[in-house]
Amino acid sequence: MQRKLTLIIVQNLVAILPDSGRDGLGQKERTKPEPLRAIVESSLKLKRPKTVTELYSIIQAKGFHESKESFVQVLKRLREENVISLELPPPQIESFTSYLSLLERNLWFYAVAALTAVTLLCVYVIPNTFPLVALRWITGSVFVLFLPGFTSVQALFPSGKELDDIERFALSIVLSLAITPLIGLLLNYTPWGIRLNPIVASLCLFTLLAGLFGVYRKYEEERRRLKR
Repeated sequence: MQRKLTLIIVQNLVAILPDSGRDGLGQKERTKPEPLRAIVESSLKLKRPKTVTELYSIIQAKGFHESKESFVQVLKRLREENVISLELPPPQIESFTSYLSLLERNLWFYAVAALTAVTLLCVYVIPNTFPLVALRWITGSVFVLFLPGFTSVQALFPSGKELDDIERFALSIVLSLAITPLIGLLLNYTPWGIRLNPIVASLCLFTLLAGLFGVYRKYEEERRRLKR
């Protein structure tokens, strides 16, 4: 099956283009006629095609019977000039469990789960002696001061377009500093109190549930994109 690329055009236009791969993207670039670029830009603005195949058909209907390689090179130049951007198309999603099995899409969630497991290992298995105790300090700091806020950010902003990476990192720390004391405050009014085991268990539960909710929100976002 031929690999495809999704072309997301600045004005909320989404298009799908068969990857030329060996047909032209890997070959040496040639100077392309300006009329082809002009007709591509005008077609994007006036016709608003939803797929690159549709865009290519519009161009052919106007009498520009250019090769696919020339067409791809024009799109590459538009991408390099930040007029458009290319990304892999969203996979076909049948259910939430099938989406959850997509490692590439949910790598952040599995990384959070793995780091949580490593933290539990450091807290309950690794001896409290130097230098091994340094691992407990490092993983514990990330577990308390970053992960709760990070999974909350993923759940609050599932599309990934609302915040850039620096803003997500900063907001993750800020939310963690708010969430962790709040969990401690709530534990203070329970029979378990503020002790190591209840705190670790509560933070684990909150982090994983928030992460799972974040995955679900991203799944819903993908479904909405596929229906457009």
